[in-house]
Amino acid sequence: MRKIILTAALVCAFLGAQAQEYYEKQVTFPVGATLEQKVDMASRLVPTPQQLAWQQMEFTAFLHFGINTFTGNEWGSGKEDPAVFNPTELDCEQWVRSLKEGGFKMAIITAKHHDGFCLWPTKTTKHSVANSPWKNGKGDVVRELHDACDKYGIKFGVYLSPWDRNAECYGDSPAYNKFFIEQLTELLTNYGEVHEVWFDGANGEGPNGKKQIYDWDAILKTIRRLQPKAVTAIMGDDVRWVGNERGIGTGHGMECNSFDA
Repeated sequence: MRKIILTAALVCAFLGAQAQEYYEKQVTFPVGATLEQKVDMASRLVPTPQQLAWQQMEFTAFLHFGINTFTGNEWGSGKEDPAVFNPTELDCEQWVRSLKEGGFKMAIITAKHHDGFCLWPTKTTKHSVANSPWKNGKGDVVRELHDACDKYGIKFGVYLSPWDRNAECYGDSPAYNKFFIEQLTELLTNYGEVHEVWFDGANGEGPNGKKQIYDWDAILKTIRRLQPKAVTAIMGDDVRWVGNERGIGTGHGMECNSFDA
C-alpha cells in the first residue's frame, strides 16, 4: 500500500513539473510580484529556436564595406558622389572563402550605412551602386555576397542603417519610415533567405533639423512577415550587444517589469 501511495505521489510531482510554464524570449512580471516570484519566472525563460541557433553559431562576421571604404571616413556625410564607389578587384567569393576557412558561420554586410549609400540597386534613392561607375551601374554587392554565402554554405545577413544622412525625407518621421520599410522590403524579398537583420540606434538630425522617430513596431513586423526565421539584432528583439564598440560593459542593479532572453 505504501509503495502505491509513494508511486502516485512521484507521478503527481512529475506531472506537475512537466506542466510548469516556460516563457519564450520574454516574460512580463505581474504587478506586485515579489523578488522570489520574479526569480522563479526568470529561471523559466527560454530562447526561441532562432535565438538558440544564433548562439550556437558562435562566429559571425560583420563586413563594413561601402562608399566610406573609398573616402577613408568612418561616418559619411551623405553628400558623397556615387562615382567615388568603383572597386576594381571586388571578390565576394574570396571574402566568404576566407571567412569559411576561419570558422565563421555567417556574414553580415552593411547594405546601407549612415551616409545613405546603398550597395544594391534600390528603387528608393539615386544614392546607390546603380549610379556608380562600378560595372557600369549594373553591380549589386548584396547579391554577390549572398550568392557567395550560398555557394560556400554560410548564412547571410544584412545591416541597414536607420539613420540616413542623404535621404531628404529623414526627420519627416512618417515619410522616412515608409522610405525605410521600402528599402528593408527590397532586401528581404530579392535575395532569398536572410538569417539576420542588424540595426543600430544612431539617430541624428535630418535636413529639417528634426530627429527621426522610428516606427520600430512596423519595421519589426515587416521582418516577421517577410523573413520569419531571421533574428533581429541590436534594435531588434532577438540579439543584444554590450552597448559600445569597445566590447566592455558595466552592469547596474535595477528594478524591472520584464525580462528578455
